[in-house]
Amino acid sequence: MESATSSAASSADCAVHEVQKKTYNSTIDGLRKIARNEGFTTLWRGLSPTLLMTIPANIIYFTGYDWLRYNPVSPLSRLSSDNAPLVAGSTARILAATAVGPIELFRTRMQAAHGTSTTNHLMETFQGVRDMVATHGYVSLWRGLTLTLWRDVPFSGLYWWGYETIRSRLTDMREGNRGRPFNRAESLQNARRRSQSQENHMETFVDSFTAGALSGTFASIVTTPFDVGKTRTQVYRDAPSGLAGKAHVPEEKNMMRLLWHIFKTEGAPGLWKGWAPRVLKVAPACAIMISSYEVGKRAFRSVNERSMSEREEDN
Repeated sequence: MESATSSAASSADCAVHEVQKKTYNSTIDGLRKIARNEGFTTLWRGLSPTLLMTIPANIIYFTGYDWLRYNPVSPLSRLSSDNAPLVAGSTARILAATAVGPIELFRTRMQAAHGTSTTNHLMETFQGVRDMVATHGYVSLWRGLTLTLWRDVPFSGLYWWGYETIRSRLTDMREGNRGRPFNRAESLQNARRRSQSQENHMETFVDSFTAGALSGTFASIVTTPFDVGKTRTQVYRDAPSGLAGKAHVPEEKNMMRLLWHIFKTEGAPGLWKGWAPRVLKVAPACAIMISSYEVGKRAFRSVNERSMSEREEDN
């Protein structure tokens, strides 16, 4: 009798321990438990497909934005300077997210794979994607794209709108401090672009880094509810079949209905759950990426201008 009681207690303790291993109370707690239970390198699982996805995604995203925003033949060229960044940023994100959708799917599945062996979770991911394509066709490679667009499109629109607004203010302040007010005979937007083209590398870096960080912070906070909705829907879809597929589950509804359900049941804090770690991740990433892009673009522009000058002198 005592042996049976002891065995039952031991089983209960094991069950409680397993639940505690898979229950994360905070971001730090989750990182600590993942590192302890699955190995420290597991925290970087999915890094290779992330890098593979990031390169083409950012090429499409940044060059697409520049073309849509500034090219005279762009369909957005007639928009005002206030609306153009919002629309161009959103459109560029749609193009980039669609192009790398299959890689994003593979990365997400790899990060959700179990075990500590790189070979095991890589093969598990490949097999899962192969079975999915065999069952649902190649269009299933873009599964989850709608969820991604719900989060990333408004973020990108707000980010570029905020970035250009803040950077324009920084340019105005610098010109004012130098005692060189803009020539009102030309448009304010053209005057700002001309002034920015005359900046040195450090001024470009500081302004773009500051504007990128502030705009990234603002956009990430505002769009956190969409990130919450995306995460909950993905967790629900990836749950075991015994937990998913039930009728009248909020995660089976569209994004706006799901967010409304979260608001009704958990209030506004439920919609902004996890905003702090999101900002800590997004803001510095935005600052580093946009400042690197702007400085790199300026450096290559200088190289091209010198090359053109040399060719003109030779002629």
